[in-house]
Amino acid sequence: MKLHIAGHQGMVGSALVRRFQNEPGVQLVLRTRRELDLMDQAAVRAFYAAEKPDAVIVAAAKVGGIHANNTYPAEFLLDNLAIATAAIDGAWRARVPRLLFLGSSCIYPKHAPQPMPEDCLLTSALEPTNEAYAIAKIAGLKLAQYYRKQYGVCYHSAMPTNLYGPGDNYHPTNSHVLPALIRRFHEARIAGQPTVTAWGTGSPKREFLHVDDLADGCAFLLGLENPPDWVNLGTGTDVSIKELTETVASVTGYAGKIEWDATKPDGTPRKLMDVSRLSGLGWTAKTPLREGIEKTYQSFLAESAAGTLRG
Repeated sequence: MKLHIAGHQGMVGSALVRRFQNEPGVQLVLRTRRELDLMDQAAVRAFYAAEKPDAVIVAAAKVGGIHANNTYPAEFLLDNLAIATAAIDGAWRARVPRLLFLGSSCIYPKHAPQPMPEDCLLTSALEPTNEAYAIAKIAGLKLAQYYRKQYGVCYHSAMPTNLYGPGDNYHPTNSHVLPALIRRFHEARIAGQPTVTAWGTGSPKREFLHVDDLADGCAFLLGLENPPDWVNLGTGTDVSIKELTETVASVTGYAGKIEWDATKPDGTPRKLMDVSRLSGLGWTAKTPLREGIEKTYQSFLAESAAGTLRG
């Protein structure tokens, strides 16, 4: 199988490369951002026409946390729409038979039933703080679904929950909650800070999936002859932000006080995936949260020492 991973240098793409690079019978087709602009529809079409991959995983995306999504909604909508449309239409025009589009759990309504089943999509309003990103991912999911329905190609999607792991973005303000916490507590320990301020109240609950588990789930989905149009990809368990914060503090060795800034937004009250559809097909996540955070902190230290830390 000739497999193109779009966005192979990001956290998700790198995990997919690790998963497939030694897989018998798989030939990876990779291009850096400088070599291929994934928002350039003409360039993507030409690339697919020349390489003719057997399968594509669309892991490329413009991503960020609450602050980034709130501050740059136009770019989050425009860039992610451009990536989705160029990849899906380009693959179809080059007669690529298989495509897996990666979305996000934020596609589901703010007040979706918990845990969130796939069928709650588009049943009520989205969380305003990441609406732009969610709309782009919903459009990509639907585009893959409709190309499959109209043209008979096996284009399908996976909706991962919150991801973390090696190669994450550790920007102090534009990153997701878990890498932001790792950096904050690490730096606080090094500096001997007596207190660390965390955003919000700590009451929201979130689900976290190690990125290597995500890659394994994607490999499982590509092995299915008739996968669902879209499927949730998560652990099926969640944790409060307060508990997560305390776990990260413990893992990084920070022994100071944690204070909560309730003037900052909490975001969605709860985001737990219903993973029964995927588990019924035969796949479940393997990495416990604390073990995954410990591995990720070691990666953070290694990336920091090597000068490759993102953010």
